[in-house]
Amino acid sequence: MKVLVTGGAGFIGSHLMEYLLKNGYEAVALDNLSVGKRENLPEGAELIEMDILDEGLAAKVISGQFDAIVHLAGQTMVNKSIDDPAFDAQQNVLGSIRVLEAARQAGVERVIFASTAAAYGNVPESDLPIKESRKLAPMAFYGLSKVSVEKYLDLYQKLYDLDYVVLRFANVYGERQGDGGEGGVISIFAQRVADGEDITIFGDGEQTRDFVYAGDIAAGIGAALKTTAVNAAYNLSTQTQTSLRELVSVLSNVAGRKIIPKYAAERPGDIYKSMLSNGRARRGLGWKPEVPLEEGLRRTFAYFAHA
Repeated sequence: MKVLVTGGAGFIGSHLMEYLLKNGYEAVALDNLSVGKRENLPEGAELIEMDILDEGLAAKVISGQFDAIVHLAGQTMVNKSIDDPAFDAQQNVLGSIRVLEAARQAGVERVIFASTAAAYGNVPESDLPIKESRKLAPMAFYGLSKVSVEKYLDLYQKLYDLDYVVLRFANVYGERQGDGGEGGVISIFAQRVADGEDITIFGDGEQTRDFVYAGDIAAGIGAALKTTAVNAAYNLSTQTQTSLRELVSVLSNVAGRKIIPKYAAERPGDIYKSMLSNGRARRGLGWKPEVPLEEGLRRTFAYFAHA
Protein backbone atom coordinates (compact mmCIF):
# COMPACT_ATOMS: atom_id res chain seq x y z
CA MET A 1 0.00 0.00 0.00
CA LYS A 2 1.31 3.45 -0.92
CA VAL A 3 0.51 6.10 1.69
CA LEU A 4 0.90 9.89 1.67
CA VAL A 5 1.36 11.41 5.14
CA THR A 6 0.60 15.14 5.30
CA GLY A 7 2.58 16.69 8.14
CA GLY A 8 4.88 13.69 7.84
CA ALA A 9 7.97 15.52 9.13
CA GLY A 10 6.16 16.68 12.25
CA PHE A 11 5.88 15.08 15.67
CA ILE A 12 3.21 12.41 15.10
CA GLY A 13 3.98 12.25 11.39
CA SER A 14 7.59 11.23 11.95
CA HIS A 15 6.53 8.46 14.35
CA LEU A 16 4.04 7.29 11.73
CA MET A 17 6.61 7.37 8.91
CA GLU A 18 8.91 5.23 11.06
CA TYR A 19 6.08 2.76 11.74
CA LEU A 20 4.92 2.53 8.12
CA LEU A 21 8.39 2.04 6.65
CA LYS A 22 9.19 -0.63 9.26
CA ASN A 23 5.96 -2.45 8.43
CA GLY A 24 6.38 -2.69 4.68
CA TYR A 25 4.34 0.30 3.50
CA GLU A 26 5.51 2.61 0.75
CA ALA A 27 5.21 5.89 2.67
CA VAL A 28 5.85 9.44 1.48
CA ALA A 29 5.82 12.52 3.72
CA LEU A 30 4.38 15.85 2.57
CA ASP A 31 5.34 18.79 4.78
CA ASN A 32 6.01 22.52 4.40
CA LEU A 33 8.63 22.30 7.21
CA SER A 34 7.13 25.30 9.03
CA VAL A 35 6.99 23.17 12.18
CA GLY A 36 8.22 19.77 11.02
CA LYS A 37 11.90 19.07 10.42
CA ARG A 38 13.60 17.02 7.74
CA GLU A 39 15.80 15.43 10.42
CA ASN A 40 12.69 14.04 12.16
CA LEU A 41 12.22 11.62 9.27
CA PRO A 42 13.75 8.13 9.17
CA GLU A 43 16.86 7.85 7.01
CA GLY A 44 15.99 7.49 3.33
CA ALA A 45 12.35 8.56 3.74
CA GLU A 46 10.89 10.46 0.77
CA LEU A 47 9.76 14.03 1.49
CA ILE A 48 7.63 16.29 -0.71
CA GLU A 49 8.26 19.83 0.55
CA MET A 50 4.88 21.46 -0.05
CA ASP A 51 2.08 23.25 1.81
CA ILE A 52 -1.36 21.60 1.72
CA LEU A 53 -2.73 24.98 0.57
CA ASP A 54 -0.47 25.01 -2.51
CA GLU A 55 -2.29 24.96 -5.85
CA GLY A 56 -0.12 22.08 -7.05
CA LEU A 57 -1.25 19.67 -4.33
CA ALA A 58 -3.82 17.78 -6.43
CA ALA A 59 -1.37 17.26 -9.29
CA LYS A 60 1.23 15.92 -6.86
CA VAL A 61 -1.27 13.48 -5.31
CA ILE A 62 -2.49 12.36 -8.75
CA SER A 63 1.06 11.71 -9.99
CA GLY A 64 1.96 9.87 -6.78
CA GLN A 65 -0.75 7.22 -7.29
CA PHE A 66 -1.41 6.88 -3.55
CA ASP A 67 -3.80 4.29 -2.14
CA ALA A 68 -4.42 6.26 1.06
CA ILE A 69 -3.74 9.63 2.65
CA VAL A 70 -3.13 10.14 6.36
CA HIS A 71 -3.94 13.79 7.01
CA LEU A 72 -1.98 15.10 10.01
CA ALA A 73 -0.96 18.57 8.73
CA GLY A 74 -2.49 21.62 10.37
CA GLN A 75 -2.14 24.04 13.25
CA THR A 76 -2.51 22.32 16.63
CA MET A 77 -2.52 25.10 19.24
CA VAL A 78 -5.75 25.83 21.09
CA ASN A 79 -4.52 29.28 22.18
CA LYS A 80 -3.54 30.19 18.61
CA SER A 81 -7.03 29.24 17.40
CA ILE A 82 -8.60 31.61 19.94
CA ASP A 83 -6.18 34.45 19.13
CA ASP A 84 -6.53 34.02 15.35
CA PRO A 85 -9.64 32.04 14.33
CA ALA A 86 -9.19 32.91 10.63
CA PHE A 87 -5.67 31.45 10.55
CA ASP A 88 -6.90 28.31 12.31
CA ALA A 89 -9.76 27.90 9.81
CA GLN A 90 -7.47 28.50 6.84
CA GLN A 91 -4.97 25.88 7.97
CA ASN A 92 -7.33 23.28 9.41
CA VAL A 93 -10.56 23.64 7.43
CA LEU A 94 -9.54 25.02 4.02
CA GLY A 95 -6.28 23.04 4.12
CA SER A 96 -8.22 19.84 4.80
CA ILE A 97 -10.67 20.56 1.97
CA ARG A 98 -7.68 20.91 -0.36
CA VAL A 99 -6.46 17.48 0.79
CA LEU A 100 -9.91 15.94 0.29
CA GLU A 101 -10.22 17.47 -3.18
CA ALA A 102 -6.80 16.11 -4.11
CA ALA A 103 -7.82 12.68 -2.81
CA ARG A 104 -11.08 12.78 -4.79
CA GLN A 105 -9.40 13.84 -8.03
CA ALA A 106 -6.65 11.24 -7.63
CA GLY A 107 -9.00 8.34 -6.87
CA VAL A 108 -7.46 7.72 -3.43
CA GLU A 109 -9.28 4.86 -1.67
CA ARG A 110 -9.37 6.24 1.87
CA VAL A 111 -8.37 9.21 4.02
CA ILE A 112 -7.35 8.84 7.66
CA PHE A 113 -8.01 12.09 9.53
CA ALA A 114 -6.36 13.18 12.78
CA SER A 115 -9.11 14.65 14.95
CA THR A 116 -8.99 15.40 18.66
CA ALA A 117 -10.38 14.91 22.16
CA ALA A 118 -11.02 18.68 22.06
CA ALA A 119 -14.00 17.90 19.78
CA TYR A 120 -15.96 16.81 22.86
CA GLY A 121 -15.37 19.94 24.96
CA ASN A 122 -15.83 19.90 28.73
CA VAL A 123 -17.62 16.74 29.85
CA PRO A 124 -18.88 16.09 33.41
CA GLU A 125 -16.60 13.71 35.29
CA SER A 126 -19.57 11.37 35.80
CA ASP A 127 -19.74 10.90 31.99
CA LEU A 128 -16.11 9.82 31.59
CA PRO A 129 -14.70 7.97 29.72
CA ILE A 130 -16.08 9.75 26.66
CA LYS A 131 -17.53 7.54 23.93
CA GLU A 132 -17.55 8.45 20.23
CA SER A 133 -21.36 8.72 20.27
CA ARG A 134 -21.24 11.73 22.60
CA LYS A 135 -22.40 15.06 21.19
CA LEU A 136 -19.47 17.11 19.88
CA ALA A 137 -19.24 20.45 21.69
CA PRO A 138 -15.79 22.03 21.23
CA MET A 139 -14.82 24.97 23.46
CA ALA A 140 -12.25 26.53 21.13
CA PHE A 141 -11.92 27.10 17.38
CA TYR A 142 -9.24 24.39 17.16
CA GLY A 143 -11.76 21.73 18.19
CA LEU A 144 -14.42 23.34 16.00
CA SER A 145 -12.15 23.17 12.95
CA LYS A 146 -11.60 19.45 13.52
CA VAL A 147 -15.34 18.82 13.94
CA SER A 148 -16.00 20.77 10.73
CA VAL A 149 -13.59 18.55 8.79
CA GLU A 150 -15.26 15.45 10.22
CA LYS A 151 -18.52 16.74 8.68
CA TYR A 152 -16.77 17.34 5.35
CA LEU A 153 -15.44 13.78 5.40
CA ASP A 154 -18.92 12.42 5.95
CA LEU A 155 -20.29 14.39 2.98
CA TYR A 156 -17.33 13.51 0.75
CA GLN A 157 -18.10 9.86 1.45
CA LYS A 158 -21.80 10.29 0.65
CA LEU A 159 -21.29 12.45 -2.45
CA TYR A 160 -18.04 11.06 -3.89
CA ASP A 161 -17.69 7.61 -2.27
CA LEU A 162 -14.37 8.55 -0.62
CA ASP A 163 -13.91 6.30 2.41
CA TYR A 164 -12.50 7.74 5.63
CA VAL A 165 -11.55 6.91 9.19
CA VAL A 166 -11.63 9.65 11.82
CA LEU A 167 -9.23 9.15 14.73
CA ARG A 168 -9.86 11.36 17.77
CA PHE A 169 -6.53 11.46 19.56
CA ALA A 170 -6.25 11.88 23.29
CA ASN A 171 -3.23 13.91 24.48
CA VAL A 172 -0.34 12.57 22.45
CA TYR A 173 3.24 12.83 23.72
CA GLY A 174 6.67 11.45 22.87
CA GLU A 175 10.03 12.17 21.30
CA ARG A 176 10.28 15.01 18.79
CA GLN A 177 7.23 16.82 20.15
CA GLY A 178 7.34 20.61 19.93
CA ASP A 179 6.44 22.95 22.77
CA GLY A 180 3.03 23.80 21.33
CA GLY A 181 -0.10 21.82 20.60
CA GLU A 182 -2.71 20.32 22.84
CA GLY A 183 -0.56 17.49 24.22
CA GLY A 184 2.47 19.73 24.58
CA VAL A 185 2.44 19.86 28.38
CA ILE A 186 4.66 16.76 28.60
CA SER A 187 7.21 18.05 26.10
CA ILE A 188 7.25 21.47 27.80
CA PHE A 189 7.74 19.91 31.24
CA ALA A 190 10.35 17.41 30.02
CA GLN A 191 12.34 20.11 28.19
CA ARG A 192 12.30 22.46 31.17
CA VAL A 193 13.25 19.76 33.68
CA ALA A 194 16.05 18.56 31.39
CA ASP A 195 17.32 22.18 31.21
CA GLY A 196 17.04 22.64 35.00
CA GLU A 197 14.26 25.24 34.67
CA ASP A 198 11.01 25.65 36.62
CA ILE A 199 7.71 24.30 35.31
CA THR A 200 4.33 26.03 35.58
CA ILE A 201 0.90 24.44 35.96
CA PHE A 202 -1.99 26.59 34.73
CA GLY A 203 -4.86 25.93 37.15
CA ASP A 204 -4.96 23.85 40.33
CA GLY A 205 -3.12 20.81 38.97
CA GLU A 206 -6.14 18.56 39.42
CA GLN A 207 -7.11 18.86 35.75
CA THR A 208 -6.68 15.51 34.02
CA ARG A 209 -5.60 14.31 30.61
CA ASP A 210 -5.52 10.97 28.84
CA PHE A 211 -1.88 10.80 27.75
CA VAL A 212 -1.12 8.39 24.91
CA TYR A 213 2.34 7.67 23.51
CA ALA A 214 3.03 8.67 19.89
CA GLY A 215 4.24 5.18 18.96
CA ASP A 216 0.86 3.79 20.01
CA ILE A 217 -0.87 6.45 17.90
CA ALA A 218 1.22 5.39 14.89
CA ALA A 219 0.12 1.78 15.39
CA GLY A 220 -3.51 2.96 15.64
CA ILE A 221 -3.20 4.78 12.32
CA GLY A 222 -1.69 1.62 10.85
CA ALA A 223 -4.75 -0.30 12.05
CA ALA A 224 -7.04 2.34 10.47
CA LEU A 225 -5.29 1.87 7.12
CA LYS A 226 -6.18 -1.84 7.17
CA THR A 227 -9.62 -1.95 8.79
CA THR A 228 -12.78 -2.76 6.85
CA ALA A 229 -14.80 -0.83 9.47
CA VAL A 230 -14.46 2.48 7.63
CA ASN A 231 -16.55 5.68 7.59
CA ALA A 232 -16.53 5.87 11.37
CA ALA A 233 -14.79 7.71 14.21
CA TYR A 234 -12.53 6.05 16.77
CA ASN A 235 -10.91 7.37 19.93
CA LEU A 236 -7.22 6.53 20.30
CA SER A 237 -6.53 6.74 24.02
CA THR A 238 -5.31 4.87 27.09
CA GLN A 239 -8.70 5.29 28.81
CA THR A 240 -6.77 6.45 31.89
CA GLN A 241 -6.92 9.84 33.61
CA THR A 242 -3.71 11.43 34.85
CA SER A 243 -3.78 14.75 36.73
CA LEU A 244 -1.02 17.27 36.12
CA ARG A 245 0.07 16.82 39.75
CA GLU A 246 0.39 13.08 39.12
CA LEU A 247 2.27 13.78 35.91
CA VAL A 248 4.82 15.88 37.82
CA SER A 249 5.23 13.03 40.33
CA VAL A 250 5.95 10.48 37.58
CA LEU A 251 8.32 12.91 35.88
CA SER A 252 10.15 13.33 39.21
CA ASN A 253 10.70 9.56 39.31
CA VAL A 254 11.98 9.55 35.74
CA ALA A 255 14.27 12.57 36.25
CA GLY A 256 15.56 11.26 39.58
CA ARG A 257 14.84 14.47 41.49
CA LYS A 258 11.94 16.19 43.23
CA ILE A 259 10.15 18.65 40.96
CA ILE A 260 8.12 21.44 42.60
CA PRO A 261 5.91 23.22 40.06
CA LYS A 262 4.77 26.84 40.10
CA TYR A 263 1.07 27.61 39.64
CA ALA A 264 -0.65 30.24 37.49
CA ALA A 265 -4.25 31.08 36.51
CA GLU A 266 -6.00 28.61 34.20
CA ARG A 267 -6.16 29.50 30.51
CA PRO A 268 -9.34 30.11 28.48
CA GLY A 269 -10.44 27.19 26.32
CA ASP A 270 -8.65 24.59 28.44
CA ILE A 271 -10.66 21.46 29.23
CA TYR A 272 -10.69 20.46 32.93
CA LYS A 273 -11.15 16.67 32.88
CA SER A 274 -10.54 14.42 29.90
CA MET A 275 -10.51 10.67 29.35
CA LEU A 276 -11.61 8.88 26.20
CA SER A 277 -13.09 5.40 25.90
CA ASN A 278 -11.03 3.18 23.60
CA GLY A 279 -13.48 0.27 23.43
CA ARG A 280 -14.57 0.99 19.86
CA ALA A 281 -10.93 1.12 18.65
CA ARG A 282 -10.19 -2.19 20.40
CA ARG A 283 -13.17 -3.80 18.66
CA GLY A 284 -13.16 -2.08 15.25
CA LEU A 285 -9.43 -1.59 14.71
CA GLY A 286 -8.01 -4.40 16.83
CA TRP A 287 -5.85 -1.76 18.51
CA LYS A 288 -4.85 -1.11 22.09
CA PRO A 289 -2.18 1.10 23.70
CA GLU A 290 1.00 -0.73 24.69
CA VAL A 291 3.31 1.86 26.30
CA PRO A 292 2.65 2.78 29.98
CA LEU A 293 2.98 6.45 30.96
CA GLU A 294 6.19 6.04 32.98
CA GLU A 295 7.94 4.18 30.15
CA GLY A 296 6.75 6.73 27.58
CA LEU A 297 7.89 9.57 29.84
CA ARG A 298 11.27 7.88 30.26
CA ARG A 299 11.74 7.80 26.47
CA THR A 300 10.53 11.38 26.09
CA PHE A 301 12.71 12.75 28.89
CA ALA A 302 15.77 10.92 27.53
CA TYR A 303 15.15 12.53 24.12
CA PHE A 304 14.98 16.06 25.56
CA ALA A 305 17.91 15.45 27.92
CA HIS A 306 20.12 14.56 24.93
CA ALA A 307 18.64 16.99 22.39
